[in-house]
Amino acid sequence: MSTFEGGTAYHHGDLRRSLIAAAQELLRSGGAEAVTLREAARLAGVSHNAPYRHFASRDALLAALAAEGFRALRRTLDEAGNRAEGPERLAALGRAYLRFADADRATFRLMFGGVVEKAAHPDLAEASGAAFGALRNVVAERDASGGAEREALRAWALVHGLAHLVADRQIDAARAKACLS
Repeated sequence: MSTFEGGTAYHHGDLRRSLIAAAQELLRSGGAEAVTLREAARLAGVSHNAPYRHFASRDALLAALAAEGFRALRRTLDEAGNRAEGPERLAALGRAYLRFADADRATFRLMFGGVVEKAAHPDLAEASGAAFGALRNVVAERDASGGAEREALRAWALVHGLAHLVADRQIDAARAKACLS
């Protein structure tokens, strides 16, 4: 057993999860540049070679972080959509997207910043597609004409632009959310 994050014990039967948690801490405190396999290993309390059991490279670790981010975004969108009804569902997803970007700016930037190539990491590509699918499904409920993909892309472009403005501290989240009313 080793320790990480305030003395909490981790059993390294789940070394991958411990390394991802350590890398998330690095990401949130110093951005993608701060994430290294060696530093994640140090934080997780394992040897500097241990990460290679699960991640072939730093890029693979970053891809895992981004995939975790997309899965969290998908859960956030699903929860927001399940709490709203009718036409309000799309706006609820937009507000949830903004909250996600505002609450975890470093992960949001990693997910969308072009640091990791989705095509090289199938798990990341799948997680990203699933997050967009949550939006497309809500749009498809409203648009029986078959243009759901195009309309979902338009809605995503709007909220994504607002989310970047929030994440980059160009506007505050309340101002961005007002655009979705």
